[in-house]
Amino acid sequence: MKTLREAKIGQTLKVVRLHGEGAIKRRLMDMGITKGVEIYIRKVAPLGDPVEITVRGYELSVRKADAEMIEVEERA
Repeated sequence: MKTLREAKIGQTLKVVRLHGEGAIKRRLMDMGITKGVEIYIRKVAPLGDPVEITVRGYELSVRKADAEMIEVEERA
């Protein structure tokens, strides 16, 4: 299992599954991160937190703890 936190700059990934429960999972889904959506890794802060991504045509910063809850795979 690979998470968004382990992704490298410039990768395009596909969301396989969201881990987490309740409000945390709902917040990720409200930001547009849902199963099957493609995510492009734009930047990673020097200490790895946050990760800047492009999802559904807009830019978004995701905390390291939240990025760990997003299971991804390489886009085929």
